[in-house]
Amino acid sequence: MTEKVLINARWVVPVEPAGAVLERHAVAVRDGRIEAVLPRAEAEQRFADYARVELPGHALIPGLVNAHTHAAMSLMRGLADDLPLMRWLEDHIWPAEAKHVSAQFVKDGTLLACAEMLRGGVTCMNDMYFFPEAALEAALQAGMRASLGLIVIEFPSAYASDPDNYLAQGLALRDRWREHPLVSFCLAPHAPYTVSDASFRKVAQLCAELELPVHVHVHETRDEIERSLKEHGVRPLQRLAGLGLLGPNLIAVHSVHLAPEEVALLARHGCSVAHCPSSNLKLASGFAPVAALLGAGVNVALGTDGAASNNRLDLFEEMRLAALVAKAASGNAVAMPAHVALRAATLGGAIAIGAQDRIGSIVAGKAADLAAVALDDLSLQPVYDVVSHLVYACGRENVTDVWVAGERVLRDRTLTRLDLADLQGRAVLWQTKILN
Repeated sequence: MTEKVLINARWVVPVEPAGAVLERHAVAVRDGRIEAVLPRAEAEQRFADYARVELPGHALIPGLVNAHTHAAMSLMRGLADDLPLMRWLEDHIWPAEAKHVSAQFVKDGTLLACAEMLRGGVTCMNDMYFFPEAALEAALQAGMRASLGLIVIEFPSAYASDPDNYLAQGLALRDRWREHPLVSFCLAPHAPYTVSDASFRKVAQLCAELELPVHVHVHETRDEIERSLKEHGVRPLQRLAGLGLLGPNLIAVHSVHLAPEEVALLARHGCSVAHCPSSNLKLASGFAPVAALLGAGVNVALGTDGAASNNRLDLFEEMRLAALVAKAASGNAVAMPAHVALRAATLGGAIAIGAQDRIGSIVAGKAADLAAVALDDLSLQPVYDVVSHLVYACGRENVTDVWVAGERVLRDRTLTRLDLADLQGRAVLWQTKILN
């Protein structure tokens, strides 16, 4: 890793302050952190001894934050498509997981996912899956930042036997890795329909004691809400509120079916929503009330969900879809402007996982998690509004270079830490196992 580097870009989009676009600016990086953001002419004088990276036709943006994914499920991409959520889970995904999921499955699947995400400008993932230590090892091998979910679910798996065992293993993992600069943790109770009141109370207690985020699927489908009313007498969000889980640490994933008073409840408690538009559309879960959430002041982040229900780990696509669907669902063309969508994919995700002091914007003192997006392709001309182009015109194929904590993990569209041929071979081996 180069200890001192000056990145000169045609545009720097810092995300903070909101809507800012800095033309012909430079970002000075020293020992993995952003040292300064300043005009190029001034930077050339002040940092004359720094190594140079020239990005004459690029926008330099904060690394994207995937606020909700199941990375290892990249090995199940396309396994069971065109089905509603519960049939998809109960008839296909859960049986395949019971048969095949292991530490090696998770490591190989997560490596494949990290390669895909890094090539698309994603520098941090908030993951929820079995064998989180294997996912952690894969992320560090790829050079990617990760927030690992300490999963809690009632049924046994190859990873753990019961909710207490899930928590014990997860907390032991956190104790071993909590000081690593690229690693953080979330408590990850799967969903209201797979987690008991007793387990949720333990999660709430640990959240208060350890100040960890709580990452949970909630209000994803109408069936989930009807089931909660039948079994608990209340809607899922009301149940979580009664169990003490609502607060600034809550990441409410999907949050598709929310009544106005529930939007207000999330806002009042300072919760975040991890919005997954592609997954919501593909599973016919519905249209999340993003305009209402933003209007109420709820922090909205973007996630891909797993590749088995998306089928891409592509935050450029999620930005575009989120902005377009918010407009159509609300009937308001300014419901989610481009700069708000970009914020959701960067700083919004950082806030959700409690990492806004370290990542999510290009600000002096933060980690140098950065992505360079080439805007000089003929299909992107002319460039009137850089942020509009990033959200509505660009794709992940326009990402050329990525830095995580100052390390250049993607250079000229080539991963510097991972062997694509090796990953391809691993994917084929798992495909053969799963099909047989």
